[in-house]
Amino acid sequence: MPSVAPPVVLIAPAKLTTRLRVVGRRDDGYHLLDAEMVSLDLADLLEVREADVSVVEVLDPTGAPIETGPVADNLVSRALALVGRLAHVKVTKRISPRAGLGGGSADAAAILRWAASDDLATAAQLGADVPFCLVGGRARVTGIGEVIEPLPFEARTFTLSTPPFGCSTVEVYRAWDRLGGPRDPRPDPANDLEVAALAVEPRLAEWRDRLGDAAGVEPRLAGSGSTWFVEGNFPGEGRVVAHALPAPA
Repeated sequence: MPSVAPPVVLIAPAKLTTRLRVVGRRDDGYHLLDAEMVSLDLADLLEVREADVSVVEVLDPTGAPIETGPVADNLVSRALALVGRLAHVKVTKRISPRAGLGGGSADAAAILRWAASDDLATAAQLGADVPFCLVGGRARVTGIGEVIEPLPFEARTFTLSTPPFGCSTVEVYRAWDRLGGPRDPRPDPANDLEVAALAVEPRLAEWRDRLGDAAGVEPRLAGSGSTWFVEGNFPGEGRVVAHALPAPA
């Protein structure tokens, strides 16, 4: 019998948006950003084996299947179709979904790297966070997420707290529009979407305050939520300590 090649194992690092300003809105409804993002050592793992038909399995860290909705909507499936490749992919999720950490985008970017596709315009077809996840490291991100300006790596540690519920990015941006585009009043730019996210999901405040009490500093929201983070090492129940990663070589 012919031998079966072992799967290729890919690492899909989470992204953390450490600063986010909403600076405008295009005629097509997409919002324009000015943000800083960093890659984290919190990551999903993908096992990829070329196949005659594409199959995507999504598992939690215990190996139990995760219901992800229609296969065609899965970003890994869409990435495979975009690059014209067929594969059996097993995704072990360590990045919580709908947490503002770019888990699905990171998985899609890992597939693009596996397929040797490094075109940011192609990546942007899959979602606004995919171009950064493809480049990785630390970068200023502008436009709708497709303009990536790499920045020097900084060794940083973050403590993350993710509630057991997610935030809809679409609903948060709708709330931002409905509220008239509220700006973060703090002098050090933080995240313009915090006010809108709290309007969409008021339970976020409790999780913000828990982390703030533990760390002694004011947490910030990751992207459109639902994860809160502080800089520094504050381990504890329900919290994850993660470290910044440089861009892949």
